Amino acid sequence: MPLKEDIQAYFEREVLPHAPDAWIDHDKTRKGYEISVHPPLLQVRASATLAEIDADLRRLSTEIQEMLREIAA
Repeated sequence: MPLKEDIQAYFEREVLPHAPDAWIDHDKTRKGYEISVHPPLLQVRASATLAEIDADLRRLSTEIQEMLREIAA
């Protein structure tokens, strides 16, 4: 909600039409913004192609089979 807007007016206009039984606990109401430092630190990775996923699965399957052979030996 906009910082300069009245909380009650915003609530009546934006919330009550969708949830008529909603209420505000004014003891917990605060004005201000929360600035999260985490999103700028996240790195977006490109999705793997089907071929890359298939190659990873085949490699891991081979590694697992080798481990199982060592255990059984």
